[in-house]
Order: sequence, then structure tokens, then C-alpha cells
Amino acid sequence: MTTPTASRIIRTSRFSCIATVSAFAAGIAIFPAGIAGAAATAVDLGTAKSFSVLAGAGVTNTGPTTLGGDIGTYPTDTITGVSEITINGTNHGGDEVSQGAKPDVLTAYNTLAGQGPTTPTGADLTGQTLVSGVYNSGESIALSGTVTLDAQGDPNAVFVFQAGSTLITSSSSTVALINGTQACNVFWQVGSSATLGTNSVFRGNLLARTDITATTAATIEGRLLAMNGAVTLDTNTITAPTCAPPVTTTPPTPTTTTAAPPETTTTVASPVITTTVATPVITTTVATPVITTTVATPDTTTTVASPIITTTKNIPPLPVIPGLPPLQGNPASTPGSPTGPSPLSGTSTSRTSSPTAQPTTPGSSNNRTPQVTQIPRGSVDTGDGSAQSHASANMDRTWIPLLIASVSIVAASVLVIRRTSR
Repeated sequence: MTTPTASRIIRTSRFSCIATVSAFAAGIAIFPAGIAGAAATAVDLGTAKSFSVLAGAGVTNTGPTTLGGDIGTYPTDTITGVSEITINGTNHGGDEVSQGAKPDVLTAYNTLAGQGPTTPTGADLTGQTLVSGVYNSGESIALSGTVTLDAQGDPNAVFVFQAGSTLITSSSSTVALINGTQACNVFWQVGSSATLGTNSVFRGNLLARTDITATTAATIEGRLLAMNGAVTLDTNTITAPTCAPPVTTTPPTPTTTTAAPPETTTTVASPVITTTVATPVITTTVATPVITTTVATPDTTTTVASPIITTTKNIPPLPVIPGLPPLQGNPASTPGSPTGPSPLSGTSTSRTSSPTAQPTTPGSSNNRTPQVTQIPRGSVDTGDGSAQSHASANMDRTWIPLLIASVSIVAASVLVIRRTSR
């Protein structure tokens, strides 16, 4: 029981191995050539990047040729027909710039030759559509028609072709670029010489060990760099290619769906922004008009007619006493006028002290002028033999006018005050 089972397991294992090897061999047989090319790497041309044409044994030109970059040659510094070349760069024939660029060309050439693994190209590239990779032919590479280089949307796609011997393109042949392929990323490394056919369209950087010949009206979007040999031109247009910056592809970031945390409300205190604005001082000067008000004050004249008060009193004239000054109210005596008192009635009894008879005997003591009764100073004879004070008489005459005058003044003052207050 054990031996047959072990034999069966061994036979099954052998059958599986044979089937796997057969399937792998069949896949290789049916895999299209050129599609699975090995990864290619762009090389740095160094100081040779600015050149459209760089040779080691001189440059020969026929007809009007236009170069988009520099032209140079070293160690041979001869450039024939340079007068017919339109150089949109600098002529470095034989100078130090050409000499310094030659080692950079050699470094780039060796780097291209060492890339692999490679994909065989076959004898002719015509009709093939190739993707980025390294393509090799141990002998020559020919192009009699059109070859298409497809970057498949990758502007960084690089194409490297290795020719063990020569590269020959036929007349009107074309190297076509599609889907983002850039001529600056196409490199042709040729072991000997290269020839580009009449009216052909060639794209890429051509680095040959010996000579490069561009026949009549061939158009090149790239560079012709011959390390040891010469470069021959004939009414050609060579444009130095420029590459867009490399695009870096970032792998997509895995997306992780996480349940959203409960909503959290955060209150942020807004900063208080204080803006201080200097208020301009505005000074306004207003001329104040001078207002002069003239009020005509009516002249108020109050005339108070003081009443004329006349008091008549029968006061007898005062007698004039000889030897005394006349009293107030009596006129002065005049010579010849009687100086005695006014005649009095003989029946008056006011003088009781007077004698009734005087002696008339001459020389007698009675023969003298009768004595006048003396009235005290300041008194008035009343005529009845009595005396009255003179001051009392004056007071009797003056108090009534004074009283009337005072009342008149008070009345006038009251009238003036009342009129003024209005």
C-alpha cells in the first residue's frame, strides 16, 4: 500500500514540473519583440549638452545649414563651409570648451553601451512600435521606413538603442514619437559610423565612435556627437532638444475610513484689536461781530413847581435904639429922621414907670432928657410895656415856611423816584 502511493506522488510532481517549463517556453516564444525591453536610464551629457554638432576630426558643411546650438571640434579645429551655417549658439571650433566637452561625450557613450539587459531589435526597425527600454543589435541597425517610440503617457520614458557596428537610415525614413516621448530621452549608441538618409527625419542624441554623415535635407531633432571622426553636413536643420522637468510619480496614499469623532465645539476668543486713530485737532476761528446797541434814553425832566408861599403878618416895625445897631428887619436910620420910638398913644398904660411931669427949670436937675426905658438885648418891645424875646419872634415867623418847603421837597422826591422807576 505504501509503495504504490509514493510512486504516484513522484510521477505527479514530475508532470507538474514539465508542464510549468513548457508553458514558460511557449510564453517566451509568443511574446512580441521590443515590448518587454529592459528599463533604460537617461545619461548626462555634461558640457556637451549645449552642442548641436561636436566632432573630433573636423566639420564639413555644404549648403545652408541651421544649428539650434553650439558647434565645435577637437582635436581637429577645421570647420569647412562655416559661412553657410546659421549658428544659434557659439562656434567653439578648437577651443577649450570643445576640448572639455569631449570627455563628457566619452563618459556618456560608455554608460549607454553598458546598459542592459537588452531586447534584440532585429535587422530593421521599420514598422515597430517600441516602448521604453534598451534595444540592442550586435551588428548594424537599419531603418528603411518608420519606427514609433511610445512613452505611454510617461514624459520620463527613456529609449536606448545599441548598435554594434553601424546605423543607417534610408531616405525619407522617420523616427516618430508618440504619447509624451521626448527626443531628449532617446539615445543612439553606435559602435562605428552613422548615416542619415536624404530628407529623413531623425530624433534623438546620436553618439558615434567614428563618423556621422547627414545627407541632403535630413532633419535632426537631437545632437550629432562624433568622438573620434568627422561630421559632414548638407543643408540640414538640427534642433537641440529640451526636456520638460521630470515628473515625479507619488504612489497613492491608502485611504482609511475612520468613524468621525463626536462633534466638538471649540470656542476661540477672538483677539481684541484696538485701533487708535489720532483725531485731528480742528480749530475754527469765528469772528464774533461786535454788536453795538445804542438805546436812546429819553431825557426825563421833571419840573416840580415849588409853591410860592406868602405869609403876611402884621408885625410892627422895631424901634431903633440909639447907640445900637439896627435890628434885623428895621431899616437903617437916616440923618434928620427921628431916632426915637414910634409915637405911642397918650393913653397907653404900658409905660407905668415913666414920670408924669418933668421939671422945666433951667439948670435944674430935672431939666434933662427923659430916660428911655432899657429893653434887654435880644428882646422886642411889644408896645404894652412888656418885652418879648427876639429869637422867639423869629421862630414864630419861620417854622411855617420851613414846614411847607420840607413837604414840597419830599413830594418832589417821591415823584422823581416813581418816574425814574418806570
